[in-house]
Amino acid sequence: MNGFRLGRFFGIDLHIDWSWLLIFALVSWSLNSMFREIHPEWTVLAQWGLALLGALLFFISVLAHELAHSIVARARGIPVKNITLFLFGGVSNIQKEPTSPMTELMIAIVGPLTSFLLGGIFLVLGIGGAALSDISMTSPTGLLPQLGPLNTMFMWLGSVNILLGIFNLIPGFPLDGGRVLRSILWAITDDVVKATRWASVVGQIIAWLLMLAGVFMLFGVQVPLLGGGIANGMWIIFIGWFLQNAAVQNYQKAVVQDILGNVPVEKIMNPEVPVVPADIKVDDLVEKHIMKTDNQAFIVFDEDKMVGLVSIDDVRKLSNEERQNETVRDIMTPSKELVVVAPNENAAEALDRLQNRKIRQLPVVNGNRIVGLLRRKDILRWLELQSQTG
Repeated sequence: MNGFRLGRFFGIDLHIDWSWLLIFALVSWSLNSMFREIHPEWTVLAQWGLALLGALLFFISVLAHELAHSIVARARGIPVKNITLFLFGGVSNIQKEPTSPMTELMIAIVGPLTSFLLGGIFLVLGIGGAALSDISMTSPTGLLPQLGPLNTMFMWLGSVNILLGIFNLIPGFPLDGGRVLRSILWAITDDVVKATRWASVVGQIIAWLLMLAGVFMLFGVQVPLLGGGIANGMWIIFIGWFLQNAAVQNYQKAVVQDILGNVPVEKIMNPEVPVVPADIKVDDLVEKHIMKTDNQAFIVFDEDKMVGLVSIDDVRKLSNEERQNETVRDIMTPSKELVVVAPNENAAEALDRLQNRKIRQLPVVNGNRIVGLLRRKDILRWLELQSQTG
């Protein structure tokens, strides 16, 4: 992962991608510019201090939005690996798709509702601390210059959280609104793939409209709700491009999950398990096994007992000198740390396990006996065969 781990909340790891630092800086700069324009009487320190605090509270709000998704997902029996803050805000790494339209609806809708709740709280804090009798309430632009520093910041946080909730309710898959739409279509059609396809089409249409609006903004056109200008136009085009790709990828994922949904692992796995002894040199592993076969991973045995798994990725980490001196036992992944799969398990869940762990193969174990190896290329070959046969 490109970034760092910030901590753990409600049992869910929080990660920050390096791209988040860029958007944090942009939001801080934008807030400072707004404060400088509305309150030129403030000191530079006050303007920048509140801008940084406001940006931080905004991303805490984004985190709360994603935590709401994750907590509901876990309550509905769906594991969540982590939450990552990145360039476009945040994303919850939910490990598998919802199992019913109601679960999909509950997970999707709670995020925008959280944003609306936070927006309302911040607006109350912004207005509540002000001397209402001395303030003209004719318009927001007339109100902000009359507010104190914290009130001004809270008013901005309130409005931006409400806008975040509204944006996420746009019915473009995979936004929250698109997932709400998919849950409704899923309930009507009783076909998650068909529902995903329709929701994805709506998402792509919205994405292309955003990109078109961004182009108009580049040429000076003021677009309702989006504004104008080159910087805003480029940002809207970028968001549209991101949503278009996400809509296509999520539909493809749904199709793959549907194809593999009723396929047992034993039907796809390679039953001929490549094995190597634990005490051979890594050089011998390369020359006698990796170079002589198309296998990229090998089960490691010691006295007729499986003790681990070694892959070509493990070998790549070593220098030429280390390959001559170290044994397979030194670089393998021990059995107790291996992620395994049973032969009767669902191939779709096995694929999720491969992707979430970022590994290329899973040992297939029946009881205490290894009966095969499920590799990414085995799944890809199966998918290719299914696509060729329609």
